[in-house]
Amino acid sequence: RRKRMAFQLSTAVRNATLSAIETTVGTTPILTISTDSPPTDCSTANTGTVLATMSLPADFMQNPASGVVQLSGTWQDLSADASGTAGHFRVFDSTGTTCHMQGTITATSGGGDMELDNTNIAVGQQIQITAFTITAGGA
Repeated sequence: RRKRMAFQLSTAVRNATLSAIETTVGTTPILTISTDSPPTDCSTANTGTVLATMSLPADFMQNPASGVVQLSGTWQDLSADASGTAGHFRVFDSTGTTCHMQGTITATSGGGDMELDNTNIAVGQQIQITAFTITAGGA
């Protein structure tokens, strides 16, 4: 019987994998912030109430380094669409029809997949994403 070990990827492969995310999603994607937990997966209809919708910068992710990529530029909505407590986010293509990423959202330093300045959102409030980092597996 063969003993199995976890596979590992070089830093170059991990960085290329992360670069493919921005290439696939495309320029100026749309980010939504909603109440409740994320749906089962990106192909499932959204859950909760959409609190904010924002267009991300054309180059929305930094260049990957050491198998890690972070947000680039300013991710903000100047006027929230609805009131509620943020629970999850989704990133769509520029048409807003194809979901490519989703995850949990918490306040800054809260440990969510994405962090924002305030999870208790009021209609018309300005919203700022403070942290978003993706680490490629296989290290």
